[in-house]
Amino acid sequence: MREPISRRGLLGAGTLGVGGLLLAGCDKLNQNPAVRGFLASAEDAHRASQRLIAGGALAKEFTEAEMSPKFRANGSLTAAGNSEWEQHLATDFAQWQLRVDGLVLRPLDLSLAALKGMAQRSQITRHDCVEGWSAIGKWQGPQLGPILKAASLLPAARYLIMHCADKYSGKPYYESIDLIDGFHPQTILAHTMNGQPLTVEHGAPLRLRVERQLGYKQAKYLMRIEARASLDGLYGGKGGFWEDHSGYPWYAGV
Repeated sequence: MREPISRRGLLGAGTLGVGGLLLAGCDKLNQNPAVRGFLASAEDAHRASQRLIAGGALAKEFTEAEMSPKFRANGSLTAAGNSEWEQHLATDFAQWQLRVDGLVLRPLDLSLAALKGMAQRSQITRHDCVEGWSAIGKWQGPQLGPILKAASLLPAARYLIMHCADKYSGKPYYESIDLIDGFHPQTILAHTMNGQPLTVEHGAPLRLRVERQLGYKQAKYLMRIEARASLDGLYGGKGGFWEDHSGYPWYAGV
């Protein structure tokens, strides 16, 4: 019996939209700059069509009775090996700060206490993983939008880069979103999960929750948010670890 096709298998094979036309034996075709440019334009069309349909809609929220009894930890399960993060872990993140910089007028250094002292949003949402599983959990933290307003983005800013403390397969983990998702009301910097501080496995002390996208966009172990005009020149140039190394689409809307 054939195995069911997972979300990760679909994304890794490039089967979203036009990418599904490229079979495993077409590597040479896939390396053709013209073809890759066409596929990139198809992804842009996919993103535009999803946003046209969804508009500013909220991801579905659930009740506490619908929460999953177990919420699986996935991806990196620790940021051990990053000496700065390890020092903060040893002191329960008492001196840890989130840096917000790049194309901003007022760079910010926000302690965990400062983030907890801001207006909080609590939301119970479903996390959809590309591996084919989902779980419903409760997240709490400040909305990202007001933090961006406090930092005062410069006009050239287009993307927000989530720099993380962990490495995956020996490479730095990072993710990015655009300003549409950055200012979405359900995009929060979560420090609390299911009523408790984030555990190490789930990304302590802080993780992104961008609820209208798949799980790999929910960056853990946040250390810095950088506003940029472009993704060019940043690691692999595609906007995220999985995008750079496994061909996942940059926009992973659900």
